[in-house]
Amino acid sequence: MTPLLSLMRLVSPALPVGGYCYSRGLEQAVETGAVRDEASASDWIQALLTRSLARVDAPILARMHHAFRDADTSEVTRLSQLLLALRESSELIAEDRNMGEALGRLLIDLGHDSARSWIQKPSTSFVTLFALTSWEWGITDVDAVAGYLFVTCESQMSAAVRLIPLGQTAGQRLLQHLSTRIPAVVQSAMELAEEDFGGFMPGLAMASAHHEEQYSRLFRS
Repeated sequence: MTPLLSLMRLVSPALPVGGYCYSRGLEQAVETGAVRDEASASDWIQALLTRSLARVDAPILARMHHAFRDADTSEVTRLSQLLLALRESSELIAEDRNMGEALGRLLIDLGHDSARSWIQKPSTSFVTLFALTSWEWGITDVDAVAGYLFVTCESQMSAAVRLIPLGQTAGQRLLQHLSTRIPAVVQSAMELAEEDFGGFMPGLAMASAHHEEQYSRLFRS
Protein backbone atom coordinates (compact mmCIF):
# COMPACT_ATOMS: atom_id res chain seq x y z
CA MET A 1 0.00 0.00 0.00
CA THR A 2 1.33 3.46 -0.89
CA PRO A 3 1.99 6.03 1.85
CA LEU A 4 -0.87 8.17 0.51
CA LEU A 5 -3.36 5.33 0.80
CA SER A 6 -2.00 4.48 4.24
CA LEU A 7 -2.55 8.08 5.36
CA MET A 8 -6.09 8.04 3.97
CA ARG A 9 -6.73 4.87 5.91
CA LEU A 10 -5.32 6.32 9.13
CA VAL A 11 -7.43 9.49 9.00
CA SER A 12 -10.59 7.80 7.73
CA PRO A 13 -13.75 8.29 9.84
CA ALA A 14 -14.11 4.52 9.56
CA LEU A 15 -11.02 3.99 11.76
CA PRO A 16 -12.55 2.44 14.91
CA VAL A 17 -10.95 4.59 17.61
CA GLY A 18 -14.06 6.34 18.89
CA GLY A 19 -13.20 9.86 17.76
CA TYR A 20 -16.90 10.62 17.20
CA CYS A 21 -17.43 10.41 20.99
CA TYR A 22 -15.46 13.56 21.78
CA SER A 23 -15.94 17.30 21.20
CA ARG A 24 -12.95 18.74 23.15
CA GLY A 25 -15.11 21.19 25.07
CA LEU A 26 -17.13 22.29 22.03
CA GLU A 27 -20.34 20.85 23.49
CA GLN A 28 -20.02 23.06 26.57
CA ALA A 29 -19.26 26.06 24.36
CA VAL A 30 -22.49 25.43 22.46
CA GLU A 31 -24.39 24.91 25.72
CA THR A 32 -23.32 28.34 27.01
CA GLY A 33 -23.90 30.08 23.67
CA ALA A 34 -20.23 30.91 23.09
CA VAL A 35 -20.51 28.88 19.88
CA ARG A 36 -23.89 29.31 18.21
CA ASP A 37 -23.45 29.51 14.42
CA GLU A 38 -21.04 28.87 11.57
CA ALA A 39 -18.93 31.97 12.24
CA SER A 40 -18.45 31.31 15.96
CA ALA A 41 -17.77 27.61 15.28
CA SER A 42 -15.09 28.64 12.80
CA ASP A 43 -13.51 30.96 15.37
CA TRP A 44 -13.53 28.23 18.05
CA ILE A 45 -12.04 25.49 15.91
CA GLN A 46 -9.51 27.81 14.29
CA ALA A 47 -8.34 28.85 17.76
CA LEU A 48 -8.00 25.19 18.70
CA LEU A 49 -5.92 24.61 15.57
CA THR A 50 -3.60 27.61 15.87
CA ARG A 51 -3.29 28.05 19.64
CA SER A 52 -3.38 24.46 20.89
CA LEU A 53 -2.81 21.82 18.20
CA ALA A 54 -0.09 23.93 16.57
CA ARG A 55 1.88 24.22 19.80
CA VAL A 56 1.21 20.87 21.49
CA ASP A 57 -0.09 17.97 19.39
CA ALA A 58 1.61 18.82 16.10
CA PRO A 59 5.20 19.43 17.27
CA ILE A 60 5.08 16.51 19.70
CA LEU A 61 3.73 14.20 16.99
CA ALA A 62 6.57 15.22 14.66
CA ARG A 63 9.19 14.51 17.31
CA MET A 64 7.59 11.21 18.25
CA HIS A 65 7.75 10.19 14.59
CA HIS A 66 11.50 10.93 14.62
CA ALA A 67 11.92 9.00 17.89
CA PHE A 68 10.19 5.92 16.48
CA ARG A 69 12.41 6.20 13.41
CA ASP A 70 15.46 6.21 15.70
CA ALA A 71 14.05 3.43 17.94
CA ASP A 72 14.35 5.83 20.89
CA THR A 73 11.63 4.47 23.18
CA SER A 74 12.69 6.60 26.14
CA GLU A 75 12.20 9.75 24.06
CA VAL A 76 8.76 8.57 22.93
CA THR A 77 7.80 7.97 26.57
CA ARG A 78 9.11 11.39 27.62
CA LEU A 79 7.16 13.13 24.86
CA SER A 80 4.02 11.17 25.73
CA GLN A 81 4.29 12.29 29.34
CA LEU A 82 4.84 15.88 28.21
CA LEU A 83 1.76 15.84 26.01
CA LEU A 84 -0.51 14.58 28.80
CA ALA A 85 0.96 17.16 31.19
CA LEU A 86 -0.07 19.89 28.73
CA ARG A 87 -3.69 18.75 28.59
CA GLU A 88 -6.17 21.13 30.20
CA SER A 89 -8.54 18.72 31.98
CA SER A 90 -8.99 15.16 33.17
CA GLU A 91 -11.51 14.36 30.43
CA LEU A 92 -9.07 15.49 27.73
CA ILE A 93 -6.43 13.21 29.24
CA ALA A 94 -8.97 10.36 29.27
CA GLU A 95 -9.79 11.08 25.61
CA ASP A 96 -6.11 10.79 24.67
CA ARG A 97 -5.65 7.55 26.57
CA ASN A 98 -8.88 5.91 25.40
CA MET A 99 -8.31 6.68 21.73
CA GLY A 100 -4.67 5.65 22.01
CA GLU A 101 -5.60 2.31 23.52
CA ALA A 102 -8.24 1.78 20.82
CA LEU A 103 -5.74 2.46 18.03
CA GLY A 104 -3.16 0.27 19.73
CA ARG A 105 -5.55 -2.67 19.99
CA LEU A 106 -6.51 -2.23 16.36
CA LEU A 107 -2.86 -2.33 15.33
CA ILE A 108 -2.30 -5.51 17.35
CA ASP A 109 -5.32 -7.12 15.68
CA LEU A 110 -3.82 -6.13 12.31
CA GLY A 111 -0.54 -7.85 13.18
CA HIS A 112 1.51 -4.91 14.49
CA ASP A 113 2.86 -6.34 17.73
CA SER A 114 5.00 -3.23 18.29
CA ALA A 115 1.88 -1.54 19.69
CA ARG A 116 1.47 -4.13 22.45
CA SER A 117 4.00 -2.64 24.84
CA TRP A 118 2.77 0.91 24.27
CA ILE A 119 -0.85 0.40 25.23
CA GLN A 120 0.30 -0.88 28.62
CA LYS A 121 2.03 2.42 29.47
CA PRO A 122 -0.12 4.98 31.38
CA SER A 123 1.47 7.85 29.47
CA THR A 124 0.58 6.50 26.03
CA SER A 125 -1.79 8.75 24.10
CA PHE A 126 -3.53 8.78 20.74
CA VAL A 127 -0.69 10.95 19.44
CA THR A 128 1.79 8.25 20.50
CA LEU A 129 0.01 5.53 18.54
CA PHE A 130 -0.67 7.86 15.62
CA ALA A 131 3.06 8.51 15.39
CA LEU A 132 3.87 4.80 15.64
CA THR A 133 1.32 3.91 12.97
CA SER A 134 2.57 6.65 10.67
CA TRP A 135 6.15 5.45 10.98
CA GLU A 136 5.30 1.79 10.43
CA TRP A 137 3.03 2.55 7.48
CA GLY A 138 5.64 4.65 5.70
CA ILE A 139 3.90 8.00 6.18
CA THR A 140 6.31 10.93 6.42
CA ASP A 141 6.43 13.16 9.49
CA VAL A 142 5.04 16.14 7.55
CA ASP A 143 2.15 14.15 6.10
CA ALA A 144 1.42 12.54 9.48
CA VAL A 145 1.14 15.96 11.15
CA ALA A 146 -1.04 17.31 8.34
CA GLY A 147 -3.27 14.25 8.52
CA TYR A 148 -3.62 14.49 12.29
CA LEU A 149 -4.56 18.17 12.09
CA PHE A 150 -7.07 17.53 9.32
CA VAL A 151 -8.81 14.65 11.07
CA THR A 152 -9.02 16.65 14.31
CA CYS A 153 -10.55 19.62 12.51
CA GLU A 154 -12.92 17.30 10.68
CA SER A 155 -14.01 15.75 13.98
CA GLN A 156 -14.65 19.21 15.44
CA MET A 157 -16.61 20.19 12.33
CA SER A 158 -18.73 17.05 12.61
CA ALA A 159 -19.44 17.81 16.27
CA ALA A 160 -20.44 21.37 15.38
CA VAL A 161 -22.80 20.15 12.66
CA ARG A 162 -24.59 17.96 15.20
CA LEU A 163 -24.54 20.33 18.17
CA ILE A 164 -25.44 23.79 16.82
CA PRO A 165 -26.75 22.35 14.45
CA LEU A 166 -25.24 23.29 11.09
CA GLY A 167 -26.11 22.00 7.64
CA GLN A 168 -23.74 19.69 5.81
CA THR A 169 -22.78 22.40 3.30
CA ALA A 170 -21.93 24.80 6.12
CA GLY A 171 -19.82 22.06 7.68
CA GLN A 172 -17.89 21.54 4.46
CA ARG A 173 -17.42 25.29 4.06
CA LEU A 174 -16.03 25.38 7.58
CA LEU A 175 -13.66 22.49 6.90
CA GLN A 176 -12.50 24.08 3.67
CA HIS A 177 -11.57 27.26 5.54
CA LEU A 178 -9.73 25.34 8.27
CA SER A 179 -7.83 23.26 5.73
CA THR A 180 -6.26 26.37 4.24
CA ARG A 181 -4.59 27.04 7.60
CA ILE A 182 -3.11 23.55 8.04
CA PRO A 183 0.03 23.86 5.82
CA ALA A 184 1.29 26.88 7.79
CA VAL A 185 0.56 25.13 11.09
CA VAL A 186 2.49 22.06 9.93
CA GLN A 187 5.47 24.19 8.94
CA SER A 188 5.55 26.05 12.25
CA ALA A 189 5.19 22.81 14.22
CA MET A 190 8.18 21.26 12.46
CA GLU A 191 10.31 24.27 13.46
CA LEU A 192 8.98 24.99 16.97
CA ALA A 193 11.56 24.70 19.75
CA GLU A 194 10.55 22.53 22.70
CA GLU A 195 10.81 25.40 25.16
CA ASP A 196 7.97 27.03 23.19
CA PHE A 197 5.62 24.04 23.44
CA GLY A 198 2.30 24.71 25.18
CA GLY A 199 -1.06 26.02 24.05
CA PHE A 200 -2.96 28.98 25.46
CA MET A 201 -6.72 28.43 25.38
CA PRO A 202 -8.21 29.30 28.78
CA GLY A 203 -11.67 29.12 27.22
CA LEU A 204 -11.06 25.52 26.21
CA ALA A 205 -9.76 24.66 29.67
CA MET A 206 -12.82 26.12 31.36
CA ALA A 207 -15.25 24.62 28.85
CA SER A 208 -13.74 21.16 29.26
CA ALA A 209 -13.74 21.41 33.06
CA HIS A 210 -17.39 22.53 33.12
CA HIS A 211 -18.29 19.82 30.60
CA GLU A 212 -17.20 17.17 33.10
CA GLU A 213 -20.24 18.18 35.20
CA GLN A 214 -22.62 19.20 32.42
CA TYR A 215 -26.09 17.84 33.19
CA SER A 216 -26.99 16.53 29.74
CA ARG A 217 -24.42 15.81 27.04
CA LEU A 218 -23.81 13.82 23.86
CA PHE A 219 -20.02 13.74 23.93
CA ARG A 220 -17.45 12.39 26.40
CA SER A 221 -15.31 15.54 26.27
